[in-house]
Amino acid sequence: MMSLLIMIISMMVMMLASMISKKTFMDREKSSPFECGFDPKSNSRLPFSLQFFLIAVMFLIFDVEITLLMPLILVLKTSMISNFFFINLTFILILLGGLYHEWNQGMLNWSK
Repeated sequence: MMSLLIMIISMMVMMLASMISKKTFMDREKSSPFECGFDPKSNSRLPFSLQFFLIAVMFLIFDVEITLLMPLILVLKTSMISNFFFINLTFILILLGGLYHEWNQGMLNWSK
């Protein structure tokens, strides 16, 4: 009896959610082949900002760096503090060296 009641309530909630979340099919973005903001009927040779691409790549690099730094926190409990310090220092110096190189190349200047 209880499982039947749970099934009825869950079916009612699913039907209610289905009725509330009805979307229009005439939406311009949904009817286009690309949902990423590009208009497929416009010129396909639009200029793309290289600066935007480089900033996106830099973001991905630093995002991966965070995923590499997170396990080091867990290792702190089981490793010697001097080894942990030198590993972290080396890793951060490599990243700072890369950031300094990007800065010298003018990648971070948006005024061009």
